[in-house]
Amino acid sequence: MSQSRAHSFLEACVNIAIGFGVALGAQLVIFPWFGIHIPFEQDLAIGGLFTVVSLVRSYLIRRLFNWWHA
Repeated sequence: MSQSRAHSFLEACVNIAIGFGVALGAQLVIFPWFGIHIPFEQDLAIGGLFTVVSLVRSYLIRRLFNWWHA
């Protein structure tokens, strides 16, 4: 039995939401180590853009594996 598209999307969203929080926290710690000082709003924007890319990637990989399994 394969996973529905909606379930694949929901799983990807939860995964990415958790990843966004981890990535944002990491940016806030790591960027200053490299001398990168940007406003928090830009941290959110950068994290948001990478989150969209990650969401699409996760969803497509999940669908590929479901297609491959079926």
